Amino acid sequence: MWRTDTYWFDVAIIMAIFAFGNMAFGRFEEHRPRWQRAIKTVLSISLIVGISVGAGRAWMYAFLGLALMAVVVVHGWWLPKLGVNGWTAEPRERYFALRGLGPDGRPLR
Repeated sequence: MWRTDTYWFDVAIIMAIFAFGNMAFGRFEEHRPRWQRAIKTVLSISLIVGISVGAGRAWMYAFLGLALMAVVVVHGWWLPKLGVNGWTAEPRERYFALRGLGPDGRPLR
């Protein structure tokens, strides 16, 4: 009944990552339209399953590991280096400026 060697398991892993990410960090994406967030989810699932199909599950997990390392580098080193807390995104004004947003968190036009 429970098998981990299916593409559905790969999709479940990605959706679990997205569920946790949206729960914990969704407030940092409030300025982004819902359709863009939905496309990001669909493209991420397509990419991960595509890597799993084309190159194998080991490469898919290697890609996920590299993506996780990139997140750790950005939030643990790069953002603090620029004076922004990598966990809380404070001060908000500096975080918004790095994202190319105005002081109210809306995209600059």
